[in-house]
Amino acid sequence: MTEATLTQPTRPQQAAPTLNYQVSLTQPSSHLFEVMLRVTGWQKTTLDLKFPVWTPGSYLVREYGRHLQDFRACDGEETPLKARKLSKNHWQVETDGVTTVVVRYRIYAAELTVRTNHLDATHGYFNGAALFFRLPGFEKTPIQVRIVPPSPEWRVTTPLPPVSGYAHTFEAADFDTLVDSPFEIGTHRTYYFEVLGKPHELAIWGQGNEQPERMVSDIAKIVQTEAQLFGGLPYDRYVFLLHLVSHAMGGLEHKDGCSLIYQRFGFRAPDKYQRFLQLVAHEFFHLWNVKRLRPKELEVFDYDGENYTPSLWFCEGTTSYYDLLLPLRAGIYDAKTFLAELGKEITRLQTTPGRLVQPLSESSWDAWIKLYRPDANSGNSQISYYLKGELVSLLLDLLIRTQHENQRSLDDVMRQMWEEFGKPEVGFTAEQLQQRISAIAEVDLTEFFERYLETTEELPFNRYLKPFGLRLESDRDDDSNPGVPFFGLTVKTENGKAMVKSAIAHSPAQNAGINAGDELLAINEIRVTAEQLSDRLQDFAAGDTIHVSAFHQDTLITVPVTLGEPQPTRYQLVPVENPTPQQQELFQGWLGVPLKSVA
Repeated sequence: MTEATLTQPTRPQQAAPTLNYQVSLTQPSSHLFEVMLRVTGWQKTTLDLKFPVWTPGSYLVREYGRHLQDFRACDGEETPLKARKLSKNHWQVETDGVTTVVVRYRIYAAELTVRTNHLDATHGYFNGAALFFRLPGFEKTPIQVRIVPPSPEWRVTTPLPPVSGYAHTFEAADFDTLVDSPFEIGTHRTYYFEVLGKPHELAIWGQGNEQPERMVSDIAKIVQTEAQLFGGLPYDRYVFLLHLVSHAMGGLEHKDGCSLIYQRFGFRAPDKYQRFLQLVAHEFFHLWNVKRLRPKELEVFDYDGENYTPSLWFCEGTTSYYDLLLPLRAGIYDAKTFLAELGKEITRLQTTPGRLVQPLSESSWDAWIKLYRPDANSGNSQISYYLKGELVSLLLDLLIRTQHENQRSLDDVMRQMWEEFGKPEVGFTAEQLQQRISAIAEVDLTEFFERYLETTEELPFNRYLKPFGLRLESDRDDDSNPGVPFFGLTVKTENGKAMVKSAIAHSPAQNAGINAGDELLAINEIRVTAEQLSDRLQDFAAGDTIHVSAFHQDTLITVPVTLGEPQPTRYQLVPVENPTPQQQELFQGWLGVPLKSVA
């Protein structure tokens, strides 16, 4: 028999409103962006506006709404509308009977980083998350943005496509794209180049000792090398935004561009220039790993709060491994330099006490409260998922290569993850990631991941380096170097004073009562400066007791400190003696040169 059904009348679906932003730079020296949002075709009785509290790629709630001021709303006839603030990032406008809503506000922009906004007499720079409201329920609605520069000489560079026929007007397909598209506005220098038939731009603000032609050439090599890894470039156009400043380094990835900040005179010295290119390689690699290939927890962004995931070790750490490896493949530096850079990274890990306190997966989870908020105890209590994730990725690459005699590698993991999750932009779970790595390796890696992601067990570098004819060596392995007795303080000069910045947990100095914030004065009643400390300690041996004077909370103290055994301060990768043919073959398959070339 046929079952009778009740048919509900079809309700007309509400048409999406039209969203247009205007960003005016009327008085750049005020550091205030003047923003106007025009919503037309509105059909609800209230308009909710929510300001993001963080931006993807930088895992910290930054409370961007704290820089918002002078909020007001009106209708299309400029009649004021009643508005109220419901929470730290939520405004609501009463719009009963109103079809056009105009919202105006200003954003204070005086923090020049890759994840914030900056406006002064020389330029304007902003990130979408730190400047624009989100309309809940209309995140997929296209958004147009018009920029009003303060003078005709100022131009606009952004990954967003321009709207034909309208000056300084651009369109984002949706809110995520708007957030993902930074703007540089000013008289910056722009260099155009093509890689694999696709246009690229390098926009530089600030003055320094950069050599644009050389930079463009080397950046193009990185672009091509990374494209070869993944099988092409998944965009139509890509923009590099570079800010040159006194002392800073950082980057923020976007789908079709990246923002970079670097020291203005960091391009002549080879090591500094190589570090810049590693930064480029890192942020560019993210257009695959993170921006399109990302954890399930970040598949749909929640802009109102933290988005927790245990997989940042792969998103950032694996990317950090490749930012060292890819410049080598691009011919920017040689294998000896690559191994030296790896040695520096291992040194950073092995001299961080927090590696024995915080597991790698926990480091990823706690990014929101720890990594971007360091304090005097950070080194004792936590480890960077960038750093340890990079070195876990190194071990995985070596493991897979050893297992398959270089016929497989971590490259195959990246390609598999890209094809399965990145291209369709479907989030992966931590379990799926580990399963795919195990499948490529054809080894059950359950124990590996348990040990090195979930516990604080030391990474067994030599076990994985040995098949490649390498071993890890510390400065304590050199019998001719007596080393400096272990004291346990990091001391920096501030305003002419030797200030204790951190004390290693359970070190002789900390056990004696010397703490971060103390002013170090003397050893055995003779004044000591930050610059002299290491030399002074070399006059003593492990087991010696010295008397240390310091100001602790403005009170003069003198305490006995019994020095400990010297600790390793530097690690390096060196070839083993008499490497076997198999070791030499594996090494050459990994880095592309004979093992003897790095001896």
